[in-house]
Amino acid sequence: MATTLTNKDFKSDQEVRWCPGCGDYAILNSVQNVFPKLGIPREKFVVVSGIGCASRFPYYMDTYGFHTIHGRAPAVATGVKMANPELSVWVVSGDGDALSIGGNHLIHAMRRNVDIKVLMFNNRIYGLTKGQASPASELGKKTKSTPMGSADAPFNPLAIALGANARFVARSVDIMAGHLRVVLEAAARHKGSAFVEIFQNCNIFNDKAFDAWTEKDVRDDRMVSLDPGEPIVFGKEKNRGIALDCLEPKVVSFDGDVPDEVLRWDPSRTDPTLSFMMAHLDDRPNFPLPIGIFRQVDEPTYEQRVHEQIETAQSKRGKGDLQGLLASGNTWVV
Repeated sequence: MATTLTNKDFKSDQEVRWCPGCGDYAILNSVQNVFPKLGIPREKFVVVSGIGCASRFPYYMDTYGFHTIHGRAPAVATGVKMANPELSVWVVSGDGDALSIGGNHLIHAMRRNVDIKVLMFNNRIYGLTKGQASPASELGKKTKSTPMGSADAPFNPLAIALGANARFVARSVDIMAGHLRVVLEAAARHKGSAFVEIFQNCNIFNDKAFDAWTEKDVRDDRMVSLDPGEPIVFGKEKNRGIALDCLEPKVVSFDGDVPDEVLRWDPSRTDPTLSFMMAHLDDRPNFPLPIGIFRQVDEPTYEQRVHEQIETAQSKRGKGDLQGLLASGNTWVV
């Protein structure tokens, strides 16, 4: 008989050791609350991490896990998924780990559509190495490595994922537990590459980095949720919406019913043009910052295609003989 799992089943016996007040605690709690709802046996979960504060995640999850090396978590996760496609494979990474040394591994895992779920904790700083500018740090950011202000324009993580053709792309916030759980569950149920950016506060080296958007007294006016099938509206009275003027977004104010010109969000569009527009929406003055699901497209996964090739080759030629292959042709003994 199937065993009903709870969040306690996913809590390891290790003491959780992040800085007091770190946003990682909230994300860990959300993941541990989502996993039991997925109907997947605990032994089929694998959590893979790279290097950084987020990399401690596998120790705190009572699942299989790998703590790998800097930036290489997507590569290891790809190997795990290829070896056993039945596993639910999750990558936990930070903005430094994922977008700097790990950028190449990340984009190729996404473009291949490997069925792994990448959770990128974005605090716009290198936390574990004590406060240097990361690829997500704002232009002009003063840090220990950029005392006069960063001269680097930051990456837009969602645009990178969309550019790499990730089939599921989303954004949420560490302290918005309800929203985060909805996004995580949707990512888990999606078959294919999934990239979830999670705004995460580092209260030691980059405190209140996202408060201008996420604090309760400004959240309604400064953020907008992209909910599949729903109009894109925001504001405390839900009386503003996002519409299009040719190829440019515009804010529409209204009273009463939502006008037809307000976009109704559909992340299943194959063409990612609108998803890119939403990823850059807050670059414009007086526009809200979007959270939610930016893209959700179903396509065959990388592991499906590879295993189909193997099955086809075996049906035509029979099961391979690796040792025979290694000993064939011109060989020599050293």
